[in-house]
Amino acid sequence: MAVHSERVQTQSPASGKAVVASIETSAAGGGAKGSAPKGTRSADGPGLGSRLAPYLLLLPATVATVALLGWPLVKTVLLSFQNLNKRQLVLHLTEWNGFDNYKEQLTDPEFWSVTGRTVVFTLVNVVLIMVGGTLIGLLLNHLGKKMRLVLSIGLLMAWAMPVVAATTVYSWLFDQQWGVVNWVLDQLGWHSMADYNWMSDQYSTFFVVILLIVWQSVPFVAFNMYAGLTTIPRELYEAARMDGAGSFKIFGSVIFPSLKPFFLATTFLEIIWVFKAFTQVYAINAGGPEKLTRTLPVHAFLEGSSGQHYGVGSAIAVLTILMLGALMAYYFRIMIKQEDEL
Repeated sequence: MAVHSERVQTQSPASGKAVVASIETSAAGGGAKGSAPKGTRSADGPGLGSRLAPYLLLLPATVATVALLGWPLVKTVLLSFQNLNKRQLVLHLTEWNGFDNYKEQLTDPEFWSVTGRTVVFTLVNVVLIMVGGTLIGLLLNHLGKKMRLVLSIGLLMAWAMPVVAATTVYSWLFDQQWGVVNWVLDQLGWHSMADYNWMSDQYSTFFVVILLIVWQSVPFVAFNMYAGLTTIPRELYEAARMDGAGSFKIFGSVIFPSLKPFFLATTFLEIIWVFKAFTQVYAINAGGPEKLTRTLPVHAFLEGSSGQHYGVGSAIAVLTILMLGALMAYYFRIMIKQEDEL
């Protein structure tokens, strides 16, 4: 305290004048609105560069998305309003026919038959995928570390297998002459299945396709459900058991309410993926036999590329996109309503 007092007392008048002069200069330059010290943020907010930075970071992804998805979509929409067949391709003609392709499809009983088949096909797959994936997710949550690791590796192998490779394997498994499935069924006593052709009937073909799609889709749901289960506090389980709740009651009152956002998001994704499934249906039997296993994506491809009615195929593709868009709008409406409730 004494030292500080001495420094104040020994301060020269000249230094005091210098301080006063600097204060007066500062006031003359801007008064109360004097310039902020260097390195501090301006009172007006971030600069132009800071405001544009997020948009500049998103620009490459936006350009890539527009180039890879936007332009093909626009081209498909334009083709859907054209009469584009083999003749027009050879002669390089562009014949606009307005909504004729859409009118033709919307009044075609085959289109509505394929649409109904696609909806049923999607519902069956999604129900099986969600039930199976949820059960396996619950199993992962109750297993020990070693068994959980083994099961997770098996699920990852099924999930990571390319779709074409998986479809080829299933075609071999259900082959009429050399298929392992027919041999196993024959060994178990079903001798009539020894040379059974799984691709000769609509329902048996769909059975193979559904089994393939469910087998590859269940791991995604299982891992999602397991990740959601790890966020539920153990105290909730203990409180439910103390109240006398059984396994089904715990699932209905504890697990499902906590995982409802996971269920909604996962179910929505599975509906989209199954609805637009093409490779499995086409590679197994190309929509046969007798067009009885065609879904909308396969129907659009076969009518467009194979039938060389590209305008009609594009119209079917656009109608499929509109159906998926309606599903997306319904899903977003549910999500917004749920957020408002929270």
